Amino acid sequence: MQEKSSPAPGPSDPAGKDGASGSGAQAPVKPVIPAAAAKRANASVIGMIIALVISIAAFLPIILMNPSPKSDGYKPNIDVTAVARNATDVAGFTPVAPDTGNTFTSNYARWESGSGSGVPAWEAGYLTPKQSFIALVQTRQANPTWLLQQTKSAPVTGSRSAGGRDWELRDTGKGEKSMVLAYRGTTVVLTGPAQLDEFSVLAAAVVKSLDSNPAVTISPSASTAP
Repeated sequence: MQEKSSPAPGPSDPAGKDGASGSGAQAPVKPVIPAAAAKRANASVIGMIIALVISIAAFLPIILMNPSPKSDGYKPNIDVTAVARNATDVAGFTPVAPDTGNTFTSNYARWESGSGSGVPAWEAGYLTPKQSFIALVQTRQANPTWLLQQTKSAPVTGSRSAGGRDWELRDTGKGEKSMVLAYRGTTVVLTGPAQLDEFSVLAAAVVKSLDSNPAVTISPSASTAP
């Protein structure tokens, strides 16, 4: 006896199409996280949040005790007169401490031993009323090389009267300028990007301070700026 076999579904057989489509388009499988793993993940996140809150709480008092500076910035005001008085013995002369009537503020004042330049000098920095800057340097051992260093190799462009004295004016042409005065045994150099009217105010105060201090006796070996 012969067995009858069912013919294989052909391309036009609807049953064949349904079987193929049913096997190829399976529903996506959603991963299932065990309850214990989900609990551990949540615990880690909660722990991080708690640690962050504790860190903020620890640093917040420090931030509150150190308020931000005002919008115009911090402006230290050094007592130049007191520092100059302390530097007198080591300097061998009384350093200038110009009084500008609180219109200028000083952000540093110091005696520089001259280990780098070879010329010991008194140094002070001044912030001007127009938010600019002028550096003051005074020495009794000035020389041409040192003077070029202090004035950034600026050429002499003229002179300017301040405090009843004629100061040598040097200008780099790039905003930086200098006023130089050799008077009463020392040489004073004012350098910075400030405007000339501010230079004149500080220079006049420097001359007044020089006049009130004892004149410096220059040893024959010491050279001064021309």
